[in-house]
Amino acid sequence: MKVFRLAREKYATPLSGKGAALYGARWNPRGIELIYTAQNRSLAMAEVAVHLTLATLPEDYMMLTIEIPDDIEIKHLTEDDLPVDWQEFPHPTSTQYIGRDFVTENEYCVLMIPSVVTKGDYNVLINPNHRDFAKITVTSIDKFPFDKRIFK
Repeated sequence: MKVFRLAREKYATPLSGKGAALYGARWNPRGIELIYTAQNRSLAMAEVAVHLTLATLPEDYMMLTIEIPDDIEIKHLTEDDLPVDWQEFPHPTSTQYIGRDFVTENEYCVLMIPSVVTKGDYNVLINPNHRDFAKITVTSIDKFPFDKRIFK
């Protein structure tokens, strides 16, 4: 399975969950490493764009294409599996517990979870501490200029 990640150039590689662990995010509390990716490029862009304005738009974004081999087992969650407040902003701690438990249990390397930003699409979260993480590869890194019309 191919997944996509939009990242600033200096943070594009190596893949790690260190940034997520420093600050925490919707699906992980501080201290828990998790790599956020998306099932398509448009969702990867949308997930970043919701945090930016034209004034804060950096010019150095890169789109990573990441290959997750078919033999890596994936845990799938649907909206029915999530707490009632999962879509709230700012994100609630209830959603952070989902990522924390996913990483702590360490049963799966990959978690597919519904996107808050784009209904019907999925974020693909990767546990960098799982034994199968070494099988996951970045297959391409391409410059990704944002179309400035998105921010008008």
